Amino acid sequence: MSHPLRRSSAAPQWPSYTGTSQYVGTSPVAMAAIYVDPSLGAPALQNAKDLLADADRVVAANNAIFGVPGDPVSVIVFALGGQTDGTGGADHDACNYTTGGAIEVCASYGNSMRVSALFEAELSECSMGGNLCGQNTGEALSRWCAAAIGDNALADFATAPAWAQQGMPDFVNKTDNTDQNAISTGCGMAFLSWLQSLGYPLNKIAPAMVKLGTSATFAQLYAALTGAPQAQAWPKFLAAAKALPKIVNDDPFGQSSAKGRSKGGAAKGKRKPATRSNQRRSHR
Repeated sequence: MSHPLRRSSAAPQWPSYTGTSQYVGTSPVAMAAIYVDPSLGAPALQNAKDLLADADRVVAANNAIFGVPGDPVSVIVFALGGQTDGTGGADHDACNYTTGGAIEVCASYGNSMRVSALFEAELSECSMGGNLCGQNTGEALSRWCAAAIGDNALADFATAPAWAQQGMPDFVNKTDNTDQNAISTGCGMAFLSWLQSLGYPLNKIAPAMVKLGTSATFAQLYAALTGAPQAQAWPKFLAAAKALPKIVNDDPFGQSSAKGRSKGGAAKGKRKPATRSNQRRSHR
């Protein structure tokens, strides 16, 4: 009987990690090869083992959201940004599988679901096929994918509260050409929460956004999904957002498929750092 080619244990060139890459294993279905920085010892190794066990679930769920299968990827768990609680975020070189399939994720001692969520944040961007990167639209979509597939384990990265606190500026009719602005990303997070509350799940939203492309607005997404004029998107969304008692997390309309939503106060508003190259995408 023939078997599909399995990933070699030889590590790829990582976006930033330069230490020793200890091979942990390759997931049997998705062929996600998992590595760890051995200098971190048992806690990080446990994160890597847990990610290996969870990788096929994450990949299958991501494929279901985007409606297309992805390619094999490699992932290393290490102290990204010197952090070991997940707050270092995640990183890869580009929003495709060809040059973006070497993924770095921050270790999160004792909370491996955060590692899985960070993995999905980057994997979802690979599934964007080069579209949406560097825009608040793509950033919001990747964070929503991470929330849905990672059981909202990155609730402390929330940005919608920051958007609300700044007076709810309009990033529905215009796309912000950066993934570094917590305010425009926060608008996107709240808008996607609203669309899901209207009955449009992520597996309808994501393919539509990819099809519309990098320069598209959330208003265009609204029109594509609903068939209504895009001019209606902002006033209807803004009215709905203003009718809420308070926006304290990234799912203010509370109707999404994400589980374990944050119930506390405004989150810390962590966001991506400046990218280290024109292509590199990173979540922090």
